[in-house]
Amino acid sequence: MREPLRIVFMGTPEFAVGILDAICRNNYKVVGVITAADKPAGRGQKIKYSAVKEYALAQDLPLLQPTNLKDETFLAELRALNANLQVVVAFRMLPEVVWRMPEYGTFNLHASLLPQYRGAAPINWAIINGETRTGVTTFFIDDKIDTGAMILSSETAIGATETAGELHDRLMHIGSQTVVDTLEMIQKGPVHTTIQSENPDIKTAYKLNKDNCKIDWTRPMDDIFNLIRGLSPYPAAWCYIKDRGQEWNVKVYSAEQIMERHTDPIGKIFAGKKEIRVAVAGGYLKLLVLQFPGKAKMEASQLLNGMGFSDEAIAC
Repeated sequence: MREPLRIVFMGTPEFAVGILDAICRNNYKVVGVITAADKPAGRGQKIKYSAVKEYALAQDLPLLQPTNLKDETFLAELRALNANLQVVVAFRMLPEVVWRMPEYGTFNLHASLLPQYRGAAPINWAIINGETRTGVTTFFIDDKIDTGAMILSSETAIGATETAGELHDRLMHIGSQTVVDTLEMIQKGPVHTTIQSENPDIKTAYKLNKDNCKIDWTRPMDDIFNLIRGLSPYPAAWCYIKDRGQEWNVKVYSAEQIMERHTDPIGKIFAGKKEIRVAVAGGYLKLLVLQFPGKAKMEASQLLNGMGFSDEAIAC
């Protein structure tokens, strides 16, 4: 049995908070937390703390917020924490001087079944690409992104209509247990790892941007449906809606597939008193929840209470 673990935790978003909380609840010693620097957000540009900082402050955990991970002052502060293990969840790429520092190494929790979906948005891309299974993986960090020797993985099914937000919450729970199990293994002694395979079939979880979040209504219905749920609730799939000489940039958060043969033009909008349908190959997509510029996110029936569409309306 090794000496008790002294953990430095590194993370930023809500997903990481769930993991950090599990570590603390299982009575592991967290000697420090590293998170992103504060930054202004929103219309008022008020300073916003990361979700991990909020948790660390509430739990009275030692906190560091470096802007430069190679800065000598930060490195000295990190060494002074005297950690023998570092745990990373949804943070940033670490320089070698940081990940090599602790005696027992630095491991990361990634929200995919590695080597599949290495990269920034694994939860989103698994759904966008129509996967039926995913999971989480812990691995020791090396000098590349998400390529290190794997420790543990846990697998789960993806529901046929499950959104990225729903899967995020489930994987946070699964990941919490996987991290605790990984800590138990490391505490007991040297860990058996598995080297990641390299093959042409590995899919990448590219960073999300405006271009790859835009709906292409000419794509197969399943692809559009998966894009919408894979980007819901954040950052949300979007498209242009044109009608009566106006054009809006509209976010679509939820849709329903309607399989039906038709000869309507792709993208044509059919709006009744309570529903909005868009013609696609093989049927229609009923838009359930959407957001027009300057308006709140709302159900289609609410939107139609104050807004109508002509027969010329089109999504593109």
